[in-house]
Amino acid sequence: MKNKKQTPSKALRGREAAILGVSAALCMVLSYIEFLLPPIYAALPAVKAGLANIVIVFALYRFGIGRAVLLAAVKVGLTALLFGTFVSLAYSAAGAALSLTIMILLKKTDRFSSVGVSVAGGVAHNAGQILTAIAILGRAEIAYYLPILAISGTLSGILVGICGGIAEKRVK
Repeated sequence: MKNKKQTPSKALRGREAAILGVSAALCMVLSYIEFLLPPIYAALPAVKAGLANIVIVFALYRFGIGRAVLLAAVKVGLTALLFGTFVSLAYSAAGAALSLTIMILLKKTDRFSSVGVSVAGGVAHNAGQILTAIAILGRAEIAYYLPILAISGTLSGILVGICGGIAEKRVK
């Protein structure tokens, strides 16, 4: 049997697959850590830091749109499977879809830093979850919760954007 050399494109695909696998695992570890932590504010149980989104922001800047979307989909699916319910899957998927859409659009303009993109993504994630809650529960009053979630999305987005930006610059 001949010993075939891998072409650079196939080797790159293997390396890229390994990096994406490690990135997905890191998303899950960060999600699990956040799952174990008590809510930031007991009165606001929906407020989370979104630590796993550091990896998503990193992937968006380092690997591009397709890989970031793939990682987000894996994160949403596995997080709901391991730590959530079918309903939490709906909330998370809607938030992630709106968040990624906004982040992709803003990143394409090249006018925003990773922090600005992440902040917009954090606020959009919360808006997506509110819209899903209104659709599921049929209660428009839930929208009154959006300003509180927008503040938490902004603060989380700053943290995630800073960490994602640092990782993007330092990870080779």
